[in-house]
Amino acid sequence: MEAPVSDATRTPEGPATFREVFAQPEFRALYTANAFSWLGDYLARAAVTVLVFQETRSVALSAAAFAVSFLPWLVGGPLLATLAERHPYRTVMVVCDLTRMVLIGIIAIPDLPVPVILLLLFGVTLANPPSQAARSALLPMLLTGDRLVVGLAVSTSTGQAAQIVGYVLGASVATLNPSVALLINTGTFALSAALIRFRIHQRPAAMTEAHRSHLLRETAEGFRLVFGTPVLRAIAIVVFASMLFAIVPEGLAAGWAAKFAAISDPDHPGRGLTQAMIMIASPVGFILGGLTIGRGLRPELRRTLIRPFAVLAPLALVPALLNPTPPLVALMALVSGFAVAGLLPVANGLFVQALPPGFRARAFGVMSSGMQVLQGGAVLITGILAGRFDIPTVVGLWSIGGVLLMLVVATQWPSTAEFNSAIAEATRQARADEGAAPPQRSTEQRSTDEPAGDRAPGAPGAPTGVSTL
Repeated sequence: MEAPVSDATRTPEGPATFREVFAQPEFRALYTANAFSWLGDYLARAAVTVLVFQETRSVALSAAAFAVSFLPWLVGGPLLATLAERHPYRTVMVVCDLTRMVLIGIIAIPDLPVPVILLLLFGVTLANPPSQAARSALLPMLLTGDRLVVGLAVSTSTGQAAQIVGYVLGASVATLNPSVALLINTGTFALSAALIRFRIHQRPAAMTEAHRSHLLRETAEGFRLVFGTPVLRAIAIVVFASMLFAIVPEGLAAGWAAKFAAISDPDHPGRGLTQAMIMIASPVGFILGGLTIGRGLRPELRRTLIRPFAVLAPLALVPALLNPTPPLVALMALVSGFAVAGLLPVANGLFVQALPPGFRARAFGVMSSGMQVLQGGAVLITGILAGRFDIPTVVGLWSIGGVLLMLVVATQWPSTAEFNSAIAEATRQARADEGAAPPQRSTEQRSTDEPAGDRAPGAPGAPTGVSTL
């Protein structure tokens, strides 16, 4: 017999609309701040890469400048994300944005030694895990039910768009003047901090002093929760596995473009265009998938399609074995990105709803670190293989392995009853926390922006009528 479905799990017959999602004032502010922050992140990566290359004329050091942005997730992402549980989410986000603003402003100073630039850039990226963890944990307090899934879809699609715009804008402006590009970046972080500070309500920290132990122990609890809970573990495996494949065309784009150029004309000016076409195809597919599937399909259908989309993500790249032309490679990458967008926001929505409220930032740190590590590992392994074998063969065989992996993973996907039971349990814990720690708000702070019934059930001590992300 199926577990009873909580209010948080019930969804209307039709999908939530963008109007419903953006009707929440705090979500609008958070979404806009996110867009500025993401744009700044990608603009900084491109601009610093150009700056280091101009200073050193070294491709290796330029690549190192790009790679530094991933290091915090690899060396301490979950630990840094745990900090977000200890402090109010709004405070964490504002401090991280202002820290990045100042450090990027210092990098913009002309003639800094390259080691200093790399050290400052590492400091900038250290702020990413706690900031993103706080944003992720706050979102289900602002949006519930299917609005959460649609909100995740539009947010992740915007992140992909910011990646494209940030890379293009950063590389273009930095080629002329890297300092100008970096100063633009400081402005994006300042705008993000201002929006969060003045348009989002302050809420208590998810973890009180009484619940704190040791930072390492709290981080380990996040790992135990994600991998020790069957429903959460199943979602994590699907998400992690999908990261192994869609990133491969983007990571091998430079080599693939060089291969096509060698076949025709190594000095052909279209080589850069071919690389760009392959690199942006997956993000474009993700944007299309996130918006069309997130808005156009019923919630129940979106859940049903998680497993088919999981298989489609690597399956779309199997035709690489036939040595396709550049436009077909881009089309394959676009379809793969579309499939990932079809499963990721829905899986994320289920994941967030099934999480106990006090673990959201820590669980986000576990998931984000795993995604970063696996994407980097997939590009590294396929890149090494592509150095010894033909790129189309490597991509095709890697993707066949992905199809087999996803078919096995799909057989372990939990039933609707198991999801409902896990979400109901998380809702019960949230209500118990609310009863144990009643919100402290003045009468003036009470808002009528959202009906009390729409408040997310995962916010311990969350003020009535006000949602958080």
